[in-house]
Amino acid sequence: MAEMRLIVAGAGGRMGRALTRVISETPGAVITGALEAPGSDLLGMDAGVLAGLPANGVALSADLWTLSANADAILDFTVPGATIANVAIAAERGLVHVIGTTGLSASDDAVIKSVTSRAIVVKSGNMSLGVNLLAALVKRVAQSLDEDFDIEILEMHHKAKIDAPSGTALMLGEAAAAGRQISLSQRSVRGRDGITGARRPGDIGFASLRGGTVTGDHSVIFAGAMERIELTHRAEDRTMFAQGAVKAALWAHGKKPGLYSMADVLGLSDF
Repeated sequence: MAEMRLIVAGAGGRMGRALTRVISETPGAVITGALEAPGSDLLGMDAGVLAGLPANGVALSADLWTLSANADAILDFTVPGATIANVAIAAERGLVHVIGTTGLSASDDAVIKSVTSRAIVVKSGNMSLGVNLLAALVKRVAQSLDEDFDIEILEMHHKAKIDAPSGTALMLGEAAAAGRQISLSQRSVRGRDGITGARRPGDIGFASLRGGTVTGDHSVIFAGAMERIELTHRAEDRTMFAQGAVKAALWAHGKKPGLYSMADVLGLSDF
């Protein structure tokens, strides 16, 4: 079987470089394009060299249309504006679009969903096996415990992260809300400050910490009257997110058009 030809979006960034390294180590996958923002000082540089590998002959480019002429998928861990710009081209070219970008708005999600009748999209706030298993456990625990147990989600990331709560925290919140059969958008509480009044039963709280070089720590706390259940995941290296994204691309190759998640990739949808 031919190797799956992958484009790395944001190839000059930390996740992009990690993706380049993981692709080089993955049987059945090959990097065929490296996308970077227009005006970037890195345009024209070799993606392999940037990732700390031998030169691979793939130069960073800002032209996705040209890159996508000979590709099967794009791995996209960028920023919302860039991801949305990539959506139409990926759909037009018939690429599998693996989206790990966080900070997407409801309107961004609507744009992504609009192409899934003709395109294959795998989208997740977190691509790691551990986090997706955690989300499945959170849903199950939330389903088992009533509103006597308050749900709080705590996350910490490095000081350069620009969105909060993290995409992973929101994914965990959605899992908890699904378990409780409530709407997260209507029951989410973020950034408490000042005289807030007593906690409303059934709300799902979020707290975000930023500092240092933390790759990503997430805890979901179920706090009862005399006991607490805490489910925690700590990410030690972003390589695991890259591995999950490449796994998702290989899994999605040849699937029917639609919007998929890492739960689908990992067989956790019915957990």
